[in-house]
Amino acid sequence: MQKQLFDRQDAAEPVVILAKDGRAEYLSNFYDAEVSDSLFANLLDSLTWESDEILMFGRLVRTARKVAWVGDRDCLYTYSGVQKIPQAWTKDLLQIKQGIEQLTGHAYNSCLLNLYHSGAEGMGWHSDNEKELDSSNPIASFSLGARRKFAFRHKQDKTTSTVFLEHGSLLIMHPPIQEYWQHSLLKTKTVISPRINLTFRKILPRT
Repeated sequence: MQKQLFDRQDAAEPVVILAKDGRAEYLSNFYDAEVSDSLFANLLDSLTWESDEILMFGRLVRTARKVAWVGDRDCLYTYSGVQKIPQAWTKDLLQIKQGIEQLTGHAYNSCLLNLYHSGAEGMGWHSDNEKELDSSNPIASFSLGARRKFAFRHKQDKTTSTVFLEHGSLLIMHPPIQEYWQHSLLKTKTVISPRINLTFRKILPRT
């Protein structure tokens, strides 16, 4: 990619969209449309995408959406009963990671990418609270492609909050949000184009 990703013209600060039992911040234009278009195409071609496997009622179920787990060599990650072995960082992913680290002031050593082919594919209610995750570190969620509706739901009082995640946007989920809230990518029949979501995380070292 010829354009330097770090030359972002948008100097806006993230907007706080959730401030109870943790904090969620949203930046609608982390990268502009031109850079985001290039990133979307490059990520499709440069990574190995596989159907996700979820352990459900004692058996593995393969999802329609595709996933890629990228990270430092020792970043093994288990969720839904399945262990993920990381692919190597690409140049684009390292540049995105550096930009997020500069913005948030936190380090990340891994990234889970989800490829949703259309609005018919989504993600049910869950929290990113696996034992390998550093719960003191925020999770940064970068979106490319189709505009999709993302929702939070409080675990105790069932309060909900929603935001539309735009092409090139960044959502930052600060602790202890995973302890108190679930989140979901809502399905819709009105979206027919694909979306890639990148969630940058910090995995704890194996003991």
